[in-house]
Amino acid sequence: MSVDSVPAALTPRQEEVKARFIEVRGTWSEAWEAVVRLDPDFLEAYLRFSAVPWRHGPLPPKVKEFIYIAIDANATHMYLPGVRQHIKAALDHGATGAEIMEVLELTATLGIHAMNVGMPVLAEVLSEMGRPPAPELDARQREIKEEFTRVRGYWHSSWDETLQFAPELLAAYLEFSGVPWRGGSLEPKVKEFIYIAFDVAATHLYRTGLKIHVANALGYGATPEEITEVMEIAAVLGVHAVTTSAPLLAAELAARAQAPAPQPAPE
Repeated sequence: MSVDSVPAALTPRQEEVKARFIEVRGTWSEAWEAVVRLDPDFLEAYLRFSAVPWRHGPLPPKVKEFIYIAIDANATHMYLPGVRQHIKAALDHGATGAEIMEVLELTATLGIHAMNVGMPVLAEVLSEMGRPPAPELDARQREIKEEFTRVRGYWHSSWDETLQFAPELLAAYLEFSGVPWRGGSLEPKVKEFIYIAFDVAATHLYRTGLKIHVANALGYGATPEEITEVMEIAAVLGVHAVTTSAPLLAAELAARAQAPAPQPAPE
């Protein structure tokens, strides 16, 4: 089939790929309908790629869906069709509304990376100007550091400059980010999987946080295979170039096919 035409009925080949996709992934949408009509071979190849964690991965289905939600909902991507699809799938796999809300709360912490990245730069520039920060923490800063370590279960040097320059912001962030840690229902390693998912996603690639949360997840009992699966799920994010655009291409091709043929210019 030429990609310049999109017939109304699916071909046997397209029907076969669609059926296999639904069987493996348990979902279908208008976006996938456009893709299978435009290029079933591409969709079949994507299915093999995206199905690896579903065929071989150790994470329970609802946890896989939590990872997709974090990747799609985080502030660097905000792919709402995927958020809706994977919330529905997570509920179908037995997730509760409270668990999904907790995934979203964990995902909402991404914005603090402005401080994790920005504060060390401020400290570096001040040092270059001969104005290094004070070497010792005051009583309030020590209190915040101890509370952070208690609530979040770790401390890392990436917080040092924020603690130094903006201790009250860090205290407020601790209250904000600590909500799912104080009363959430997800086990700690799954919380860490959420952080790993949006840190490793192609739209963010925040290596400092990724390393912290990989170490934390391992400390909470996660296996390398589980963490690898989180990354395998994140690796398919690029297909959204197709799922957002293929319906537009299909609509434009359909409109052109229905347009009256241009009339020859009068002689």
